[in-house]
Amino acid sequence: MQWTRLLSSTLAALTALIVAAASMLGGVISYPILENLAAPYVPRGLCPWWPPLVYGPWLVAALSILRAAVHQRRAAHSWGVLLLFSGLAVALCVSHAPMSLPSLGVAALPPVTALACFHQMTRQITLTRPPRRARPAHTRNH
Repeated sequence: MQWTRLLSSTLAALTALIVAAASMLGGVISYPILENLAAPYVPRGLCPWWPPLVYGPWLVAALSILRAAVHQRRAAHSWGVLLLFSGLAVALCVSHAPMSLPSLGVAALPPVTALACFHQMTRQITLTRPPRRARPAHTRNH
């Protein structure tokens, strides 16, 4: 049974590493797109700071979800924020792409990849901790 636990922890750590790499790559790819989208509307010196307005709430929501998963709590509000900002990132990146199916797919892929990888990592965390067991009903009232 010990080797199963070790393998499970190793796979969870590997998953976290891959999620971090995929998310960083997605951010590196979409960051200049979002910066360029802001250029006509934001003072030039502030353009580099505009993409964190999309990815900052995404990251805070992701960390909140991870914390909730560790404590075996629900994080519906944080999932809503994560989905909203993932959708916003996709919409903004796609709006910058030429209107062809391959271009739209390439533009949408980085934020979608980050979301999908993050969801799978969250699942890994919930699998590494056994579910809480409710006390039997007859012992709750005593």
